[in-house]
Amino acid sequence: MALKDEGLKRRIGVLGLSANIINIIIGAGIFALPAIIASKMGATSIFAYLFCGLLIALVMLCFAEAGSRVNNTGGPYTYIETAFGDYAGFLGGVFVIVSALFADAAVSNALIDMLATTYPIFENNGMRLAFLFVILSGLALLNVIGLKQGIGLVKFNTVAKLIPLLLLITLGWKGVSIENLQFDSYPSLKTLGETSLILFFAFQGAETGLIVGGEIINPKRNVPRGIFISIVTVVGIYMLIQGVSQGVLGEDLPNFTAAPLAETAKAIFGSFGFTLLFLGAMISMFGYLSGSILNNPRVLYALSRDRVIPIKKLSRIHLSFTTPYISIIVYAALCFIIAASGSFKQLAVIASGSMLIIYFLVSLAVIRLRFKQKRHPAEFRIPGGLLVPLLSMGIILYFLYHLSKNEMIGTLIFIAALSLIFMVIKYFKTGQ
Repeated sequence: MALKDEGLKRRIGVLGLSANIINIIIGAGIFALPAIIASKMGATSIFAYLFCGLLIALVMLCFAEAGSRVNNTGGPYTYIETAFGDYAGFLGGVFVIVSALFADAAVSNALIDMLATTYPIFENNGMRLAFLFVILSGLALLNVIGLKQGIGLVKFNTVAKLIPLLLLITLGWKGVSIENLQFDSYPSLKTLGETSLILFFAFQGAETGLIVGGEIINPKRNVPRGIFISIVTVVGIYMLIQGVSQGVLGEDLPNFTAAPLAETAKAIFGSFGFTLLFLGAMISMFGYLSGSILNNPRVLYALSRDRVIPIKKLSRIHLSFTTPYISIIVYAALCFIIAASGSFKQLAVIASGSMLIIYFLVSLAVIRLRFKQKRHPAEFRIPGGLLVPLLSMGIILYFLYHLSKNEMIGTLIFIAALSLIFMVIKYFKTGQ
């Protein structure tokens, strides 16, 4: 049973929540995304953004209703645990942590790799480890000191990463050729589906921004508003970026998979444009990490708070800073270990599959919570009855169906192992 948060303070408003979600979604992927999508759909890529934006909006509507009903810290874990109990909550919480840790490790290494292209000293293993330690420990310290400082950095990073993108969007149209945006036929449903599957992963992140539910002011109002603002903003920015990149580089866009936006800016503004977008990519990666270190340790805190995992110290709140300081330190340490080892690549597929499972469980939780809890007037309720949750579940099953056989087997083995661990933990808890 999810317990009430004790010691955490509600300090995040709708703008802070929106910035938190946007900061997480617009990570490193957008700086390589246009080339990948253009290679599959060319000038018709815009339809994939519209289609994927619609799909993620359906999923996030489920998060909005669940978030207005269950407003403790823990995000998707708390929604699942409240709806289905400890076992489902345990699986959901571990899936959230696993996905987040491996994603953070990947972004950390991508940040260093980008630095190494300009400063070869970062190719040295000792320098890489030192840089990882400084970045992750620094972000951990900042978030231990206080939520206000952590969310302040998130707001700053959100603005800083959007500035170069917005400059490219607003000033880049002067280099756009209308011919590069024209198309003679529409994409097939198969092509649209395959491309949208890639984009679906690029839109992930809103669920991470909701983990701080126990620290959001008036969550019944601000959670739906924050999700709406962030999703509309992200879809709009993604579509405009794709349009500018396609319009400027045309058929050459798929050739610049490493840094398509930097190459687009270079074609428009020269070397200054390349440098601006290069820095923008680095800020975006750093911003992603800052948001992750702010949000994801709260899942460890929530798992400990609800006694789903038998480590009570993870739910301790700092007396002076009112933050879950031990969870933050432990999460940052785990991230450092995985990033330093580089072994995260072997489990990246499981991490991706686990996020789809989380989305499915949250959509299912909305249906369960409607029957389990009495409705309060202040709660947000998705219009259309069960249509949106059922559509979300159907879409997610479609994506899971397209995982490879090895990916499916790996995910099932992972679930079986977690189930065994849960049974062992429960046995020792009942035996005490």
